[in-house]
Amino acid sequence: MGNTPSQDTEELRLFHTGEHPCGYWPDRLARDLVLDPRDPRLAERYAMALGWGFRRSGDIVYRPHCHGCRACVAVRIPVARFRPDRSQRRCLVRNAAVEMRIQPARRTEEQLALYRRYLKTRHRDGGMDDHGAREFEQFLIGRWSEGRFLELRERSKEGPGRLLAVAVTDVVEDALSAVYTFYEPEAAFRGLGTLAILKQIEWARREGRDHLYLGYWIGGHGKMDYKKRFRPLEGFDGRAWRDLDFGDTA
Repeated sequence: MGNTPSQDTEELRLFHTGEHPCGYWPDRLARDLVLDPRDPRLAERYAMALGWGFRRSGDIVYRPHCHGCRACVAVRIPVARFRPDRSQRRCLVRNAAVEMRIQPARRTEEQLALYRRYLKTRHRDGGMDDHGAREFEQFLIGRWSEGRFLELRERSKEGPGRLLAVAVTDVVEDALSAVYTFYEPEAAFRGLGTLAILKQIEWARREGRDHLYLGYWIGGHGKMDYKKRFRPLEGFDGRAWRDLDFGDTA
């Protein structure tokens, strides 16, 4: 990589990674476009990068830039226009006794234990199931981002109830960005992933933020189908954000 820019007037440097196995299609190779991780202005330019379709993982801000493939589409929810559908309303009713708490982005042993249970159950042999405290902080917190942990807990009259889920969320001036969510595998019947997004939307709306960024959606990929249930959903086409048209299927 080149030298870190020394003046605020300089543009952020962009780098291509080498090709690596795609995390979504095992028969494809992927490549990313990465903002210079050593640039001291990265935190202040992060909101702008989200608007360009980038995403954060640890200290790295990246966007897929694969040869011959444009399957990954950056998506976001326009908070003011969102209305939950019938299934999402049922999820809210089913979890009426679940409380939301916004916490600083600092690891606790309780969160780490839940994270490890989630990875070992949901992503066994996926390369992350041996993550410990160091990997937790590198992947979810990073050194420069302004993040929060949205905790979902069972309601209790005696202090904080059982921790059910944590939605790692970045906060920028006019938006929230959903970085990663992990939850109690034994409570999957609750639809905690859906609930976490609904609570992030509620949080964004309460604070007058315009969007909730959801990372990337890939048409035809089963693990990404849940994102298109949050409508309207805007996608970035490389030039502008536009409402995605899914036809009549959800």
